[in-house]
Amino acid sequence: MAASLVANLVQLLAVLCLAPLYKGVIGWVEETIQGKVPPSPLQPWYDLRKLFAKGRVVSSEATWIFRFAPYIGFVTPLAVTALIPALTSFPLFFAFAGDMVGAGFILGLGGFFTALAAVDAANPYGAVGASRTRMVSMMVEPIFIIVFFTVSYVANSTIPYVVQQKWVASAGAFFSPSHILIAVAFLMILLAETGRLPVDNPSGHFELAMIDESKSLEYSGPDLALIKWGGSMKLMVLSLVFLNVLVAPWGLAEEISIGALALAVLWVCLKLLALAVLLSVIETSLAKLRLFRIPEFLGAAFVVAVVAMVAAIFRT
Repeated sequence: MAASLVANLVQLLAVLCLAPLYKGVIGWVEETIQGKVPPSPLQPWYDLRKLFAKGRVVSSEATWIFRFAPYIGFVTPLAVTALIPALTSFPLFFAFAGDMVGAGFILGLGGFFTALAAVDAANPYGAVGASRTRMVSMMVEPIFIIVFFTVSYVANSTIPYVVQQKWVASAGAFFSPSHILIAVAFLMILLAETGRLPVDNPSGHFELAMIDESKSLEYSGPDLALIKWGGSMKLMVLSLVFLNVLVAPWGLAEEISIGALALAVLWVCLKLLALAVLLSVIETSLAKLRLFRIPEFLGAAFVVAVVAMVAAIFRT
């Protein structure tokens, strides 16, 4: 049990430390592809250090929701990290505390409180962004459910560790059309849920066009740092689920040892780098969708997920 807790702690520290760097690498690759002079991949860390050194400004009219939302948004990705195969291919201490649906609910909880905080601040742009993020989440959740149902139907489990072992053990199931379609649908909802192009522009600063970023307009100092750090960890956690559970379930530690965990960190970094390049190519190739075109994008993801589910059912 002690070794399992230590491995869980290593996973949490890996996500904490690598999440801002992962976001910085995506930005660096995007700027390089566009022919611009890119900032350092460590720029998100520099921004966090600067924000933590500043003071916070909180309206006297704000309720406890506004004050606690940054902490909830920061903690929820860490809670999900304990449930997924981030570095190890075998279940750790908290692996069976929740399944994939529970992990989705935990991530949704953080988004729900940050949306409430945006409304609580009484900033009109924050309320617009909160309503838009809830609209996107409302359309993403059914796709998540279809994806989880299909994966659980094929793997006979909703535990991420069991699903990961299923793909490793069965090459036929891994290369089946249903699995490929599920990976495509999950990539589409990853882009939508983390505020990436073509659904949202993470580098945009025009209030009427922002979706995810507009929820943090009223935050400053350490609170804004926690929100940005939590957003980076959410992106990394969903990327780890996409990579370690669906697309590339290899390279994880088979035992709890310093060498095995260090090698797993190296493999995870390489897989994240490959995904960062893919996301950068997608974001530099597509323009931001108009608000009324977002349901079309998510509707396509829903159709892909349903086709994957039907293919998985008829395959058996």
